[in-house]
Amino acid sequence: MSFSNWRTRPEDAAPSLIDVAIGRTPADLVLRDCRLVNVNTREIEGHIDVAIRKDRVALVGDASHTVGPKTTIIDVKGRFVTPGLIDSHMHIESSMVTPTQFARAVLPLGTTAVFVDPHEMGNVMGLDGIKYMIKESLALPLKVFFTIPSCVPALPGFETAGASIGPEDVKRVLKWPNVVALGEMMNFPGVLNGDRAVMEEIKATLGRGMPIEGHSPGLAGKELSAYVAAGITSCHESTTKEEALEKLRRGMYLQAREGSAWLDVKENVRAVTETEVDPRHMLLVTDDREPWSLIRQGHMNHVVRRAIEEGVDPLVAYQMATINAAEHYEMGRYIGSVAPMRSADLLIMTSLDCAKPDVVIADGRIVAEGGRLTVDIEQKSPPERALNSIHLEHQPIREDFVVKAKNDGGRATVRAIKVMGGSVLTEEAVEEVPVKDGDVKASTEDDVLKAALIERHHASGRMTVAFTKGFGFQSGAVASTVAHDSHNLLVVGVDETDMAYAALELTENGGGMVAVKNKQVLGMIRLPVAGLLSERPVEEVAAEAEVLLEAWRRLGCDMVEPFMTMSLMTLTVLPELRLSDRGLLDTKRFRFVEPLLN
Repeated sequence: MSFSNWRTRPEDAAPSLIDVAIGRTPADLVLRDCRLVNVNTREIEGHIDVAIRKDRVALVGDASHTVGPKTTIIDVKGRFVTPGLIDSHMHIESSMVTPTQFARAVLPLGTTAVFVDPHEMGNVMGLDGIKYMIKESLALPLKVFFTIPSCVPALPGFETAGASIGPEDVKRVLKWPNVVALGEMMNFPGVLNGDRAVMEEIKATLGRGMPIEGHSPGLAGKELSAYVAAGITSCHESTTKEEALEKLRRGMYLQAREGSAWLDVKENVRAVTETEVDPRHMLLVTDDREPWSLIRQGHMNHVVRRAIEEGVDPLVAYQMATINAAEHYEMGRYIGSVAPMRSADLLIMTSLDCAKPDVVIADGRIVAEGGRLTVDIEQKSPPERALNSIHLEHQPIREDFVVKAKNDGGRATVRAIKVMGGSVLTEEAVEEVPVKDGDVKASTEDDVLKAALIERHHASGRMTVAFTKGFGFQSGAVASTVAHDSHNLLVVGVDETDMAYAALELTENGGGMVAVKNKQVLGMIRLPVAGLLSERPVEEVAAEAEVLLEAWRRLGCDMVEPFMTMSLMTLTVLPELRLSDRGLLDTKRFRFVEPLLN
C-alpha cells in the first residue's frame, strides 16, 4: 500500500529518528513534562518528554539531550498527552461537506486519522468519485485512509445506482494511494451464498494481505461463523450486548457506533463492562456523523466521552479510539500510539473524561489550539461532473405521486415502511388509509405518509410510490438526494403537489435536502457536489440544517435526527422493508412486495 499523504516514509525516516533519540541530531519539537496516556500498556506515565523529528516521534522519556538551539519546546505542565483519535469506520459524505471541510471541522476536536468508505460517492460517480475523494484528501493534515467500496450498488438487481464497482475495479483500486482495505461487505447474503463477484472481491483483498470491513446486522450462529470464515474482520452494525459479545468471541473487531442517529455505544460496551472479556478488539466509530452533530457534540471525542459515561475505563476508551483501530488495520507500527517511529499525532488535554483537546498536533505540527484550527487548508474545486449529478426523465409533477385505488371503497389497505428514530431498522406495518376520488391518500391521523423514490442517475424514469409511518408530518413534503446507498431522489409527504414541488426544487438546485409547504420552501440544505456534499464550511451547512430541522418540526415531525432516518429508508441491505426505485423491497426475504394490498 502507498501512504501518499505521509511526509516521510518509515524507511526514510528511520536514520534521522535514531540520530535524534541518541542525541546526535536535535529534535524539531519537544513536549516537556507530559502525563502520557500510554495506550500500548494501558497506563499513565508521569513526567515524560516526547521528542519529535519532522512528522514522527523519535523518543519518549527524558528528552533533554535532544534539545538544540532551534528546537521548539512546549511545556505541557503535567497535562495529559494522548495519541490523536482515530475513527476506524465512517463516511465523510454523511458530514455533507467535502474532505477539506471535514478536516477543518474534526482536527480541532482531536481526530487526526479516519478510515473512510466512500461508497456514497461511489454509488453516484463510481471510480471517478472515489478518485476525487482520494485526490482532495492527500494534501490534508488529517490522515484519510480509504476502504474501497465493496457493494456498489449495495444490492445488485434490486436498485439502480449511478455506477457499479466490480471485482476488476476492486483489484485496480486496491493499488491506489491510501487505500488500505475492502469496504464494508454489506451483501452478507452474497457472502453466505458464495456469490461469484463477492468472492472475487474478497479473494483480491486477501491476496494483497488487506483487511475486509464487515456489515452483518443480526448475524449469529453458523451464519456469523460463515461470514467471518470469508476473511471479514469487523462489524459496526451490532445493536445489543449479546450480538457484540458473540462477534468479539468469533475474532471480529467490534466497532461500537455513536453516530448522529445510531446510538449503539450504550449497548455495545456492555459486552466488556459487564464481562471479563478483553476489550482490545473493541473500537469506537462514528459511521455517520452529520454537520450539526459535529458542531453541537463533536466527533471521536464525543464517542470517547460516551464510552466513559457508560462505564468504560478512560484508558480503555482511549485504546478503543487509537491503538485498537490502528491494529485492526495492521498499522500499529505507524499510527495509534505515542511511541518512537509512530506519526507525531498527539493531543494535549486537561481532562481525559472531557476529551476536549487544548492543543492538537498532527504530523509534528500544531494544527489546532483551543478548539480552533491554526493552519490554512485550501479547498480545491470538485470536478465538473460532480456538479451535474441529477438526471431525470422529466420534471416531477403531481401526477407522478398519485396512487390509484384498487376498488371503489372509501379505504385502502397498504404496506408502510415503519421508521423508528435512533434506529437503522424498519418494520413492515399494515395500515388503512383514505381513498378520495379514486386516489389513495396519506393519513395524518394514522401517521401514514406517501414515500416515493425517483431514479436520478440515468434518466430512466423508474419510480416507486409507497407509504411510510413514523414521521408525524401533518402537512407538506420533504425531499432528499441523500438516500443510502444509491442516492436516488427520495420524497416523503402528505400532499402530492408539495411532493412534486420539493423534488423539483432539489433538481433545480443540484441536490440536497428540502422541506416545503403549500409550494413554499421552508428550509433547504444545498449539496451541489454529487447531490451529497457542499464545499462550504461545516458551520454554514450546519446552520442550514438547523433551519431545515425547524421546518420539519413545523410540518409535525419531532423525531431525533430525522434526516438520517429518512435517508436509510432506501438502504436495501437492512431489515425489514425498504424503498427502491424498482419497487418496495422485503429485505428479510429479498423480494418485491406490493405497497397496495386492497
